[in-house]
Amino acid sequence: MSTTHTVENQTPPLADVSLYAIDKPLIEGLAREGGGWGKADVAALGVRVGSSAYQEVIRKANATLPVLRTHDRFGNRIDEVEFADAWHELMTVAKGAGIHALPWAEPKPGAHVVRAALHYVYGQGEQGPMCPIAMTFAAVPALRHQKDIADEWVPRLVDTHYDRRFIPAKKKTSALMGMAMTEKQGGSDVRANTTKATPLGGGGPGGEYELTGHKWFCSAPMCDAFLTLAHTEKGLSCFFVPRFLPDGTKNRFFIQRLKDKLGNKSNASSEIEYDRTWARMVGAEGRGVATIIDMVHHTRLECVIGSAAHMRAAFVQALHHVQHRRAFQRRLVEQPLMRALVADLAVECEAAAALVLRVARAFDEAQAGKNGAFARIATPVAKYWICKRVSQTVLESLECLGGNGYVEEGPAARLYRDAPLNGIWEGSGNVICLDVLRALEREPESRDALMAELASAKGGDKRYDALVSSLDADLGKRNGAGIAGGEMAARHLVERMAVALQASLLLRHAPDAVADVFGATRLAHAGGLAMGALPAGAPVDPVIERAAFDADAVRTRGKGDEIRVLPIDNGAAARARH
Repeated sequence: MSTTHTVENQTPPLADVSLYAIDKPLIEGLAREGGGWGKADVAALGVRVGSSAYQEVIRKANATLPVLRTHDRFGNRIDEVEFADAWHELMTVAKGAGIHALPWAEPKPGAHVVRAALHYVYGQGEQGPMCPIAMTFAAVPALRHQKDIADEWVPRLVDTHYDRRFIPAKKKTSALMGMAMTEKQGGSDVRANTTKATPLGGGGPGGEYELTGHKWFCSAPMCDAFLTLAHTEKGLSCFFVPRFLPDGTKNRFFIQRLKDKLGNKSNASSEIEYDRTWARMVGAEGRGVATIIDMVHHTRLECVIGSAAHMRAAFVQALHHVQHRRAFQRRLVEQPLMRALVADLAVECEAAAALVLRVARAFDEAQAGKNGAFARIATPVAKYWICKRVSQTVLESLECLGGNGYVEEGPAARLYRDAPLNGIWEGSGNVICLDVLRALEREPESRDALMAELASAKGGDKRYDALVSSLDADLGKRNGAGIAGGEMAARHLVERMAVALQASLLLRHAPDAVADVFGATRLAHAGGLAMGALPAGAPVDPVIERAAFDADAVRTRGKGDEIRVLPIDNGAAARARH
Protein backbone atom coordinates (compact mmCIF):
# COMPACT_ATOMS: atom_id res chain seq x y z
CA MET A 1 0.00 0.00 0.00
CA SER A 2 1.26 3.44 -0.87
CA THR A 3 2.36 5.49 2.13
CA THR A 4 0.90 8.58 0.42
CA HIS A 5 -2.63 7.22 0.70
CA THR A 6 -3.32 8.09 4.32
CA VAL A 7 -6.83 9.54 4.46
CA GLU A 8 -6.97 12.72 6.48
CA ASN A 9 -9.42 15.57 6.94
CA GLN A 10 -12.35 13.70 5.44
CA THR A 11 -15.75 13.98 7.11
CA PRO A 12 -16.88 10.77 8.84
CA PRO A 13 -20.09 9.21 7.47
CA LEU A 14 -23.28 10.57 8.97
CA ALA A 15 -24.87 7.29 9.95
CA ASP A 16 -26.62 5.65 12.89
CA VAL A 17 -27.94 8.94 14.20
CA SER A 18 -31.48 9.88 15.18
CA LEU A 19 -32.81 12.30 12.57
CA TYR A 20 -35.51 13.32 15.03
CA ALA A 21 -33.17 13.99 17.95
CA ILE A 22 -31.03 16.42 15.95
CA ASP A 23 -33.99 18.46 14.66
CA LYS A 24 -35.14 21.03 17.26
CA PRO A 25 -37.67 22.75 14.94
CA LEU A 26 -39.34 19.39 14.24
CA ILE A 27 -39.45 18.42 17.92
CA GLU A 28 -40.98 21.76 18.87
CA GLY A 29 -43.36 21.94 15.89
CA LEU A 30 -44.71 18.43 16.38
CA ALA A 31 -45.75 19.28 19.94
CA ARG A 32 -46.94 22.79 19.09
CA GLU A 33 -49.26 21.76 16.25
CA GLY A 34 -50.99 18.99 18.17
CA GLY A 35 -48.96 15.92 17.20
CA GLY A 36 -47.11 15.34 20.44
CA TRP A 37 -48.82 11.99 20.90
CA GLY A 38 -46.93 10.69 17.85
CA LYS A 39 -43.48 11.57 19.16
CA ALA A 40 -42.42 7.96 19.79
CA ASP A 41 -43.29 6.82 16.26
CA VAL A 42 -41.62 9.82 14.64
CA ALA A 43 -38.51 9.33 16.77
CA ALA A 44 -38.39 5.62 15.93
CA LEU A 45 -38.64 6.36 12.23
CA GLY A 46 -35.85 8.90 12.64
CA VAL A 47 -33.67 6.15 14.05
CA ARG A 48 -34.56 3.80 11.20
CA VAL A 49 -33.95 6.28 8.38
CA GLY A 50 -30.76 7.53 10.01
CA SER A 51 -29.28 4.06 10.34
CA SER A 52 -26.35 2.89 8.23
CA ALA A 53 -28.30 -0.24 7.30
CA TYR A 54 -31.14 1.84 5.87
CA GLN A 55 -28.72 4.03 3.94
CA GLU A 56 -27.36 0.90 2.30
CA VAL A 57 -30.89 -0.06 1.29
CA ILE A 58 -31.30 3.37 -0.31
CA ARG A 59 -28.06 2.87 -2.24
CA LYS A 60 -29.21 -0.51 -3.55
CA ALA A 61 -32.64 0.81 -4.52
CA ASN A 62 -30.98 3.45 -6.71
CA ALA A 63 -28.37 1.07 -8.10
CA THR A 64 -30.93 -1.37 -9.53
CA LEU A 65 -33.65 0.58 -11.29
CA PRO A 66 -37.14 -0.63 -12.27
CA VAL A 67 -37.43 -2.71 -15.44
CA LEU A 68 -40.54 -3.01 -17.59
CA ARG A 69 -41.59 -6.49 -18.76
CA THR A 70 -44.31 -6.08 -21.37
CA HIS A 71 -44.37 -9.77 -22.38
CA ASP A 72 -43.39 -13.09 -20.90
CA ARG A 73 -41.04 -15.49 -22.72
CA PHE A 74 -43.98 -17.09 -24.55
CA GLY A 75 -45.17 -13.80 -25.99
CA ASN A 76 -48.06 -13.22 -23.61
CA ARG A 77 -48.72 -9.62 -22.58
CA ILE A 78 -47.99 -9.21 -18.85
CA ASP A 79 -47.32 -5.47 -18.29
CA GLU A 80 -45.33 -5.80 -15.09
CA VAL A 81 -42.49 -3.79 -13.61
CA GLU A 82 -39.68 -5.49 -11.71
CA PHE A 83 -38.20 -3.69 -8.72
CA ALA A 84 -35.13 -4.38 -6.63
CA ASP A 85 -35.69 -6.07 -3.27
CA ALA A 86 -34.35 -2.86 -1.73
CA TRP A 87 -37.32 -0.95 -3.17
CA HIS A 88 -39.70 -3.35 -1.48
CA GLU A 89 -37.89 -2.88 1.80
CA LEU A 90 -38.28 0.90 1.53
CA MET A 91 -41.97 0.43 0.79
CA THR A 92 -42.32 -1.89 3.78
CA VAL A 93 -40.89 0.77 6.08
CA ALA A 94 -43.17 3.49 4.69
CA LYS A 95 -46.33 1.43 5.03
CA GLY A 96 -45.30 0.03 8.39
CA ALA A 97 -44.95 3.59 9.66
CA GLY A 98 -48.49 4.41 8.52
CA ILE A 99 -47.43 7.33 6.32
CA HIS A 100 -50.01 6.28 3.74
CA ALA A 101 -52.99 6.16 6.06
CA LEU A 102 -52.61 7.56 9.58
CA PRO A 103 -55.39 10.23 9.47
CA TRP A 104 -57.83 7.68 8.00
CA ALA A 105 -56.82 4.80 10.29
CA GLU A 106 -56.60 6.99 13.43
CA PRO A 107 -58.84 10.02 12.75
CA LYS A 108 -58.04 11.98 15.88
CA PRO A 109 -56.68 15.49 16.48
CA GLY A 110 -53.11 15.85 15.26
CA ALA A 111 -53.14 12.82 12.97
CA HIS A 112 -52.27 14.87 9.88
CA VAL A 113 -49.49 16.59 11.81
CA VAL A 114 -48.01 13.28 12.96
CA ARG A 115 -48.27 11.86 9.46
CA ALA A 116 -46.58 14.96 8.03
CA ALA A 117 -43.76 14.57 10.55
CA LEU A 118 -43.39 10.90 9.61
CA HIS A 119 -43.22 11.80 5.92
CA TYR A 120 -40.76 14.61 6.70
CA VAL A 121 -38.41 12.19 8.45
CA TYR A 122 -38.89 9.38 5.92
CA GLY A 123 -38.32 11.83 3.07
CA GLN A 124 -34.85 12.60 4.35
CA GLY A 125 -33.90 9.15 3.09
CA GLU A 126 -35.20 8.02 -0.30
CA GLN A 127 -38.37 9.66 -1.61
CA GLY A 128 -39.09 7.39 -4.56
CA PRO A 129 -41.61 5.27 -2.61
CA MET A 130 -43.45 8.40 -1.54
CA CYS A 131 -45.08 8.53 -4.96
CA PRO A 132 -47.29 5.44 -4.45
CA ILE A 133 -47.49 6.14 -0.71
CA ALA A 134 -48.71 9.71 -1.29
CA MET A 135 -51.24 8.68 -3.94
CA THR A 136 -52.60 5.92 -1.70
CA PHE A 137 -53.00 8.44 1.12
CA ALA A 138 -54.64 11.03 -1.11
CA ALA A 139 -56.99 8.62 -2.90
CA VAL A 140 -59.11 7.96 0.17
CA PRO A 141 -61.07 11.26 0.24
CA ALA A 142 -61.64 11.03 -3.53
CA LEU A 143 -62.89 7.42 -3.34
CA ARG A 144 -65.43 8.44 -0.73
CA HIS A 145 -67.39 10.11 -3.53
CA GLN A 146 -68.43 6.54 -4.43
CA LYS A 147 -69.40 4.76 -1.22
CA ASP A 148 -69.48 1.16 -2.44
CA ILE A 149 -66.00 1.42 -3.97
CA ALA A 150 -64.69 3.13 -0.82
CA ASP A 151 -66.25 0.49 1.43
CA GLU A 152 -64.41 -2.25 -0.45
CA TRP A 153 -61.08 -0.54 -1.07
CA VAL A 154 -60.33 1.86 1.79
CA PRO A 155 -59.72 -0.95 4.32
CA ARG A 156 -57.11 -2.38 1.94
CA LEU A 157 -55.51 1.00 1.39
CA VAL A 158 -55.09 1.85 5.07
CA ASP A 159 -53.64 -1.53 6.05
CA THR A 160 -50.03 -1.19 7.25
CA HIS A 161 -48.78 -4.37 5.61
CA TYR A 162 -46.92 -4.05 2.32
CA ASP A 163 -48.03 -6.79 -0.05
CA ARG A 164 -45.83 -6.73 -3.14
CA ARG A 165 -47.66 -9.49 -5.04
CA PHE A 166 -49.19 -8.76 -8.45
CA ILE A 167 -52.48 -10.58 -7.88
CA PRO A 168 -56.14 -9.52 -7.54
CA ALA A 169 -56.59 -7.10 -4.65
CA LYS A 170 -59.21 -9.28 -2.96
CA LYS A 171 -56.48 -11.90 -2.40
CA LYS A 172 -53.99 -9.40 -0.91
CA THR A 173 -53.49 -8.15 2.62
CA SER A 174 -53.28 -4.55 1.44
CA ALA A 175 -53.35 -2.41 -1.69
CA LEU A 176 -51.86 0.73 -3.26
CA MET A 177 -53.56 3.42 -5.34
CA GLY A 178 -52.18 5.48 -8.18
CA MET A 179 -53.39 8.26 -10.43
CA ALA A 180 -53.26 8.79 -14.22
CA MET A 181 -54.50 12.18 -15.45
CA THR A 182 -51.87 13.73 -17.74
CA GLU A 183 -52.07 13.29 -21.51
CA LYS A 184 -49.41 14.35 -23.98
CA GLN A 185 -51.50 17.00 -25.72
CA GLY A 186 -52.82 18.58 -22.53
CA GLY A 187 -50.39 18.43 -19.61
CA SER A 188 -51.89 20.46 -16.79
CA ASP A 189 -54.86 21.33 -18.99
CA VAL A 190 -56.75 18.12 -18.25
CA ARG A 191 -59.84 19.39 -20.03
CA ALA A 192 -57.86 18.91 -23.25
CA ASN A 193 -57.74 15.16 -22.53
CA THR A 194 -59.08 12.92 -25.28
CA THR A 195 -59.55 9.60 -23.44
CA LYS A 196 -63.12 8.37 -24.00
CA ALA A 197 -65.39 6.41 -21.67
CA THR A 198 -68.15 4.24 -23.12
CA PRO A 199 -70.84 2.98 -20.72
CA LEU A 200 -71.44 -0.75 -20.31
CA GLY A 201 -75.12 -0.57 -19.50
CA GLY A 202 -76.76 2.40 -17.86
CA GLY A 203 -73.60 4.23 -16.86
CA GLY A 204 -73.62 7.08 -14.36
CA PRO A 205 -72.04 7.20 -10.88
CA GLY A 206 -70.73 3.79 -9.91
CA GLY A 207 -71.51 2.45 -13.39
CA GLU A 208 -69.22 0.29 -15.51
CA TYR A 209 -67.39 1.76 -18.51
CA GLU A 210 -64.72 0.95 -21.08
CA LEU A 211 -61.91 3.47 -21.47
CA THR A 212 -59.89 4.12 -24.61
CA GLY A 213 -56.95 6.53 -24.61
CA HIS A 214 -53.34 7.20 -23.68
CA LYS A 215 -51.89 8.66 -20.49
CA TRP A 216 -48.53 10.40 -20.79
CA PHE A 217 -47.57 10.12 -17.11
CA CYS A 218 -48.66 7.32 -14.83
CA SER A 219 -46.31 6.95 -11.87
CA ALA A 220 -46.06 3.72 -9.89
CA PRO A 221 -47.85 1.63 -12.54
CA MET A 222 -47.73 -1.48 -10.33
CA CYS A 223 -50.30 -0.01 -7.96
CA ASP A 224 -53.42 -2.11 -7.56
CA ALA A 225 -55.81 0.52 -8.89
CA PHE A 226 -55.85 4.06 -10.28
CA LEU A 227 -58.03 7.11 -10.44
CA THR A 228 -58.16 8.59 -13.92
CA LEU A 229 -60.09 11.06 -16.06
CA ALA A 230 -62.01 10.40 -19.27
CA HIS A 231 -64.77 12.03 -21.29
CA THR A 232 -68.37 10.87 -21.37
CA GLU A 233 -71.26 12.54 -23.19
CA LYS A 234 -71.68 14.82 -20.17
CA GLY A 235 -68.02 15.84 -19.94
CA LEU A 236 -64.83 14.96 -18.12
CA SER A 237 -65.50 12.35 -15.45
CA CYS A 238 -63.49 10.46 -12.81
CA PHE A 239 -62.99 6.70 -13.04
CA PHE A 240 -61.63 3.90 -10.87
CA VAL A 241 -59.37 1.53 -12.86
CA PRO A 242 -58.16 -1.69 -11.13
CA ARG A 243 -55.30 -3.78 -12.52
CA PHE A 244 -57.49 -6.88 -12.18
CA LEU A 245 -61.13 -7.38 -13.09
CA PRO A 246 -63.72 -8.59 -10.55
CA ASP A 247 -63.41 -12.13 -11.96
CA GLY A 248 -59.67 -12.17 -11.20
CA THR A 249 -58.39 -11.77 -14.77
CA LYS A 250 -56.10 -8.91 -15.78
CA ASN A 251 -57.61 -5.64 -16.88
CA ARG A 252 -56.61 -4.20 -20.25
CA PHE A 253 -54.04 -1.83 -18.75
CA PHE A 254 -51.03 -1.64 -21.05
CA ILE A 255 -47.70 -0.14 -19.94
CA GLN A 256 -46.07 1.29 -23.06
CA ARG A 257 -42.72 2.35 -21.61
CA LEU A 258 -41.02 3.70 -18.50
CA LYS A 259 -39.89 7.31 -18.37
CA ASP A 260 -36.15 8.03 -18.26
CA LYS A 261 -36.31 10.78 -15.64
CA LEU A 262 -33.80 13.30 -14.35
CA GLY A 263 -34.28 12.03 -10.80
CA ASN A 264 -36.69 9.95 -8.73
CA LYS A 265 -34.97 7.00 -10.36
CA SER A 266 -35.99 4.27 -7.92
CA ASN A 267 -39.67 4.88 -8.69
CA ALA A 268 -41.16 3.77 -12.00
CA SER A 269 -43.08 6.37 -14.01
CA SER A 270 -44.72 5.23 -17.21
CA GLU A 271 -46.93 5.84 -20.22
CA ILE A 272 -50.01 3.65 -20.32
CA GLU A 273 -52.63 2.77 -22.89
CA TYR A 274 -56.32 2.16 -22.23
CA ASP A 275 -57.84 -0.13 -24.86
CA ARG A 276 -61.37 -1.11 -23.83
CA THR A 277 -60.13 -0.95 -20.24
CA TRP A 278 -62.74 -1.74 -17.59
CA ALA A 279 -63.49 1.06 -15.13
CA ARG A 280 -66.15 2.36 -12.77
CA MET A 281 -67.26 5.96 -12.50
CA VAL A 282 -66.49 7.76 -9.23
CA GLY A 283 -68.66 10.74 -8.33
CA ALA A 284 -71.04 12.62 -10.60
CA GLU A 285 -70.79 12.30 -14.38
CA GLY A 286 -69.14 15.35 -15.95
CA ARG A 287 -67.68 16.38 -12.59
CA GLY A 288 -64.39 14.53 -12.85
CA VAL A 289 -62.14 17.44 -11.91
CA ALA A 290 -64.30 18.30 -8.89
CA THR A 291 -64.14 14.65 -7.79
CA ILE A 292 -60.43 14.07 -8.21
CA ILE A 293 -59.49 17.50 -6.80
CA ASP A 294 -59.71 16.02 -3.30
CA MET A 295 -56.85 13.72 -4.26
CA VAL A 296 -54.93 16.58 -5.85
CA HIS A 297 -55.37 18.76 -2.74
CA HIS A 298 -53.82 16.07 -0.55
CA THR A 299 -51.00 15.21 -2.96
CA ARG A 300 -50.06 18.89 -3.10
CA LEU A 301 -49.55 18.71 0.65
CA GLU A 302 -47.24 15.77 -0.05
CA CYS A 303 -45.21 17.92 -2.44
CA VAL A 304 -44.73 20.52 0.28
CA ILE A 305 -43.63 17.97 2.87
CA GLY A 306 -41.32 16.16 0.45
CA SER A 307 -39.58 19.37 -0.61
CA ALA A 308 -39.07 20.45 3.00
CA ALA A 309 -37.63 17.00 3.73
CA HIS A 310 -35.24 17.38 0.79
CA MET A 311 -34.08 20.72 2.19
CA ARG A 312 -33.48 19.25 5.60
CA ALA A 313 -31.66 16.18 4.27
CA ALA A 314 -29.25 18.28 2.20
CA PHE A 315 -28.70 20.79 5.00
CA VAL A 316 -27.92 18.09 7.57
CA GLN A 317 -25.27 16.64 5.26
CA ALA A 318 -23.75 20.11 4.77
CA LEU A 319 -23.85 20.95 8.47
CA HIS A 320 -22.21 17.66 9.42
CA HIS A 321 -19.50 18.27 6.84
CA VAL A 322 -18.64 21.83 7.88
CA GLN A 323 -18.50 20.80 11.53
CA HIS A 324 -15.70 18.33 10.70
CA ARG A 325 -13.85 19.54 7.62
CA ARG A 326 -10.86 21.84 8.15
CA ALA A 327 -9.45 24.44 5.79
CA PHE A 328 -6.96 27.24 6.40
CA GLN A 329 -6.27 25.99 9.94
CA ARG A 330 -9.90 26.16 11.05
CA ARG A 331 -13.03 24.08 10.79
CA LEU A 332 -15.27 25.32 8.02
CA VAL A 333 -18.06 26.10 10.45
CA GLU A 334 -15.73 28.52 12.27
CA GLN A 335 -15.17 30.66 9.19
CA PRO A 336 -17.34 33.78 8.84
CA LEU A 337 -18.51 33.30 5.26
CA MET A 338 -19.46 29.70 5.94
CA ARG A 339 -21.23 30.69 9.14
CA ALA A 340 -23.37 33.15 7.20
CA LEU A 341 -24.34 30.47 4.70
CA VAL A 342 -25.03 27.81 7.32
CA ALA A 343 -27.19 30.23 9.32
CA ASP A 344 -29.19 31.19 6.23
CA LEU A 345 -29.73 27.53 5.29
CA ALA A 346 -30.82 26.76 8.85
CA VAL A 347 -33.37 29.57 8.79
CA GLU A 348 -34.70 28.46 5.39
CA CYS A 349 -35.16 24.88 6.60
CA GLU A 350 -36.81 25.93 9.85
CA ALA A 351 -39.24 28.21 8.03
CA ALA A 352 -40.17 25.39 5.66
CA ALA A 353 -40.70 22.87 8.48
CA ALA A 354 -42.82 25.32 10.45
CA LEU A 355 -45.08 25.95 7.45
CA VAL A 356 -45.39 22.21 6.71
CA LEU A 357 -46.60 21.42 10.21
CA ARG A 358 -48.97 24.39 10.33
CA VAL A 359 -50.59 23.44 7.02
CA ALA A 360 -50.88 19.84 8.23
CA ARG A 361 -52.75 21.11 11.30
CA ALA A 362 -55.11 22.91 8.94
CA PHE A 363 -55.94 19.54 7.40
CA ASP A 364 -56.68 18.21 10.88
CA GLU A 365 -58.97 21.16 11.51
CA ALA A 366 -60.79 20.62 8.22
CA GLN A 367 -61.22 16.89 8.91
CA ALA A 368 -62.66 17.73 12.33
CA GLY A 369 -65.38 19.78 10.66
CA LYS A 370 -63.88 23.20 11.20
CA ASN A 371 -63.53 25.67 8.35
CA GLY A 372 -61.19 24.25 5.70
CA ALA A 373 -60.59 27.65 4.11
CA PHE A 374 -57.08 28.06 5.52
CA ALA A 375 -56.00 24.63 4.25
CA ARG A 376 -57.49 25.50 0.86
CA ILE A 377 -55.35 28.64 0.43
CA ALA A 378 -52.24 27.72 2.43
CA THR A 379 -51.63 24.44 0.61
CA PRO A 380 -51.02 25.87 -2.88
CA VAL A 381 -49.19 28.88 -1.41
CA ALA A 382 -46.81 26.58 0.47
CA LYS A 383 -46.55 24.24 -2.52
CA TYR A 384 -45.46 27.07 -4.79
CA TRP A 385 -42.86 28.57 -2.48
CA ILE A 386 -41.23 25.60 -0.77
CA CYS A 387 -41.01 23.73 -4.07
CA LYS A 388 -39.17 26.75 -5.47
CA ARG A 389 -36.79 27.11 -2.53
CA VAL A 390 -35.78 23.48 -2.36
CA SER A 391 -33.50 23.45 -5.41
CA GLN A 392 -31.55 26.50 -4.25
CA THR A 393 -31.27 25.11 -0.72
CA VAL A 394 -30.03 21.74 -1.94
CA LEU A 395 -27.57 23.38 -4.34
CA GLU A 396 -26.04 25.59 -1.66
CA SER A 397 -25.84 22.62 0.70
CA LEU A 398 -24.16 20.53 -1.98
CA GLU A 399 -21.64 23.31 -2.57
CA CYS A 400 -20.64 23.18 1.10
CA LEU A 401 -19.37 19.65 0.42
CA GLY A 402 -17.30 20.78 -2.56
CA GLY A 403 -16.39 18.08 -5.06
CA ASN A 404 -17.55 15.35 -2.67
CA GLY A 405 -21.07 16.66 -3.06
CA TYR A 406 -20.94 16.35 -6.84
CA VAL A 407 -20.26 12.62 -6.99
CA GLU A 408 -22.87 9.90 -6.79
CA GLU A 409 -21.29 8.02 -3.88
CA GLY A 410 -22.94 10.37 -1.39
CA PRO A 411 -26.59 11.47 -1.14
CA ALA A 412 -26.13 15.12 -2.18
CA ALA A 413 -26.08 14.51 -5.95
CA ARG A 414 -29.22 12.36 -5.75
CA LEU A 415 -30.97 14.99 -3.64
CA TYR A 416 -30.07 17.64 -6.21
CA ARG A 417 -31.45 15.60 -9.11
CA ASP A 418 -34.63 14.85 -7.18
CA ALA A 419 -35.20 18.41 -5.92
CA PRO A 420 -37.20 19.86 -8.89
CA LEU A 421 -39.77 17.06 -9.03
CA ASN A 422 -42.28 18.29 -6.47
CA GLY A 423 -42.37 21.68 -8.18
CA ILE A 424 -43.67 19.93 -11.31
CA TRP A 425 -45.87 17.21 -9.83
CA GLU A 426 -49.48 18.26 -9.19
CA GLY A 427 -49.05 21.56 -10.97
CA SER A 428 -46.00 23.62 -11.92
CA GLY A 429 -45.46 27.07 -10.44
CA ASN A 430 -47.73 28.96 -12.83
CA VAL A 431 -50.56 26.46 -12.43
CA ILE A 432 -50.32 26.70 -8.66
CA CYS A 433 -50.38 30.51 -8.73
CA LEU A 434 -53.49 30.43 -10.91
CA ASP A 435 -55.08 28.10 -8.39
CA VAL A 436 -54.34 30.58 -5.60
CA LEU A 437 -56.00 33.34 -7.62
CA ARG A 438 -58.98 31.07 -8.24
CA ALA A 439 -59.35 30.41 -4.53
CA LEU A 440 -59.15 34.11 -3.69
CA GLU A 441 -61.72 35.06 -6.32
CA ARG A 442 -64.21 32.21 -5.91
CA GLU A 443 -63.80 31.39 -2.21
CA PRO A 444 -63.39 34.73 -0.40
CA GLU A 445 -63.42 32.91 2.94
CA SER A 446 -59.93 31.62 2.06
CA ARG A 447 -58.66 35.20 1.94
CA ASP A 448 -60.24 35.88 5.31
CA ALA A 449 -58.65 32.76 6.79
CA LEU A 450 -55.23 33.75 5.48
CA MET A 451 -55.46 37.30 6.84
CA ALA A 452 -56.69 36.02 10.20
CA GLU A 453 -53.65 33.76 10.43
CA LEU A 454 -51.31 36.62 9.54
CA ALA A 455 -52.98 38.97 12.01
CA SER A 456 -52.02 36.67 14.88
CA ALA A 457 -48.36 37.76 14.58
CA LYS A 458 -48.84 41.48 14.02
CA GLY A 459 -47.09 43.88 16.34
CA GLY A 460 -43.88 41.90 16.71
CA ASP A 461 -41.93 43.26 13.74
CA LYS A 462 -42.51 46.47 11.78
CA ARG A 463 -41.22 44.85 8.58
CA TYR A 464 -43.77 42.07 8.96
CA ASP A 465 -46.59 44.49 9.73
CA ALA A 466 -45.79 46.42 6.56
CA LEU A 467 -45.90 43.25 4.46
CA VAL A 468 -49.25 42.19 5.94
CA SER A 469 -50.72 45.62 5.29
CA SER A 470 -49.61 45.55 1.67
CA LEU A 471 -51.07 42.06 1.23
CA ASP A 472 -54.33 43.17 2.77
CA ALA A 473 -54.59 45.87 0.12
CA ASP A 474 -53.40 43.76 -2.82
CA LEU A 475 -55.66 40.80 -2.10
CA GLY A 476 -58.76 42.94 -2.42
CA LYS A 477 -61.80 43.09 -0.19
CA ARG A 478 -64.93 41.01 0.00
CA ASN A 479 -66.83 43.94 -1.48
CA GLY A 480 -65.69 42.89 -4.94
CA ALA A 481 -62.46 44.82 -5.32
CA GLY A 482 -60.10 42.91 -7.59
CA ILE A 483 -56.76 41.33 -6.74
CA ALA A 484 -53.91 43.71 -7.57
CA GLY A 485 -51.94 42.84 -10.68
CA GLY A 486 -54.04 39.88 -11.78
CA GLU A 487 -52.32 36.90 -13.41
CA MET A 488 -49.25 38.89 -14.47
CA ALA A 489 -48.31 39.58 -10.85
CA ALA A 490 -49.48 36.26 -9.41
CA ARG A 491 -46.02 34.84 -8.71
CA HIS A 492 -44.99 37.95 -6.78
CA LEU A 493 -48.25 37.89 -4.85
CA VAL A 494 -48.05 34.20 -3.90
CA GLU A 495 -44.39 34.55 -2.92
CA ARG A 496 -45.26 37.36 -0.53
CA MET A 497 -48.14 35.32 0.90
CA ALA A 498 -45.80 32.40 1.56
CA VAL A 499 -43.07 34.54 3.11
CA ALA A 500 -45.65 36.24 5.31
CA LEU A 501 -46.95 32.88 6.53
CA GLN A 502 -43.45 31.68 7.33
CA ALA A 503 -42.61 34.96 9.08
CA SER A 504 -45.77 34.77 11.17
CA LEU A 505 -44.79 31.32 12.41
CA LEU A 506 -41.18 32.24 13.16
CA LEU A 507 -42.17 35.44 14.95
CA ARG A 508 -44.53 33.53 17.21
CA HIS A 509 -42.59 30.33 17.79
CA ALA A 510 -38.90 30.49 16.80
CA PRO A 511 -36.00 32.00 18.78
CA ASP A 512 -35.51 35.71 18.20
CA ALA A 513 -32.29 35.19 16.21
CA VAL A 514 -34.04 32.94 13.69
CA ALA A 515 -36.89 35.40 13.25
CA ASP A 516 -34.41 38.31 12.99
CA VAL A 517 -32.40 36.70 10.19
CA PHE A 518 -35.59 35.80 8.35
CA GLY A 519 -36.98 39.31 8.75
CA ALA A 520 -33.80 41.05 7.61
CA THR A 521 -33.38 38.93 4.49
CA ARG A 522 -36.89 37.88 3.46
CA LEU A 523 -38.91 40.88 4.65
CA ALA A 524 -36.52 43.84 4.46
CA HIS A 525 -34.35 42.33 1.69
CA ALA A 526 -31.14 43.41 3.38
CA GLY A 527 -28.00 41.66 2.20
CA GLY A 528 -27.78 40.03 -1.24
CA LEU A 529 -29.85 37.78 -3.45
CA ALA A 530 -27.85 34.57 -2.97
CA MET A 531 -28.28 32.45 0.13
CA GLY A 532 -25.68 33.28 2.75
CA ALA A 533 -25.40 36.92 1.64
CA LEU A 534 -26.48 38.15 5.05
CA PRO A 535 -26.23 41.77 6.16
CA ALA A 536 -23.43 42.73 8.53
CA GLY A 537 -24.24 42.04 12.14
CA ALA A 538 -26.81 39.30 11.50
CA PRO A 539 -27.12 37.11 14.64
CA VAL A 540 -25.66 33.97 13.12
CA ASP A 541 -24.13 32.50 16.29
CA PRO A 542 -27.39 31.58 18.08
CA VAL A 543 -28.89 30.33 14.81
CA ILE A 544 -25.96 27.96 14.24
CA GLU A 545 -25.97 26.89 17.88
CA ARG A 546 -29.62 25.92 17.51
CA ALA A 547 -28.97 23.90 14.34
CA ALA A 548 -25.65 22.27 15.29
CA PHE A 549 -25.52 18.71 16.56
CA ASP A 550 -22.98 16.27 17.89
CA ALA A 551 -23.45 13.08 15.90
CA ASP A 552 -21.75 11.02 18.58
CA ALA A 553 -24.17 12.32 21.20
CA VAL A 554 -27.18 11.03 19.27
CA ARG A 555 -25.56 7.89 17.93
CA THR A 556 -28.05 5.03 17.88
CA ARG A 557 -25.53 2.22 17.42
CA GLY A 558 -27.55 0.91 14.52
CA LYS A 559 -30.78 0.46 16.47
CA GLY A 560 -32.80 0.92 13.32
CA ASP A 561 -35.49 -1.65 14.07
CA GLU A 562 -37.51 0.21 16.68
CA ILE A 563 -40.32 1.13 14.32
CA ARG A 564 -43.05 -1.43 13.88
CA VAL A 565 -42.22 -2.70 10.42
CA LEU A 566 -43.98 -5.78 9.13
CA PRO A 567 -41.75 -8.30 7.34
CA ILE A 568 -41.89 -8.78 3.61
CA ASP A 569 -43.62 -12.01 2.66
CA ASN A 570 -40.80 -14.21 1.39
CA GLY A 571 -43.10 -16.91 0.10
CA ALA A 572 -45.39 -16.20 -2.82
CA ALA A 573 -44.47 -12.52 -2.67
CA ALA A 574 -40.81 -13.24 -3.30
CA ARG A 575 -41.71 -15.13 -6.45
CA ALA A 576 -43.76 -12.28 -7.80
CA ARG A 577 -42.22 -9.60 -9.96
CA HIS A 578 -43.87 -6.84 -7.93
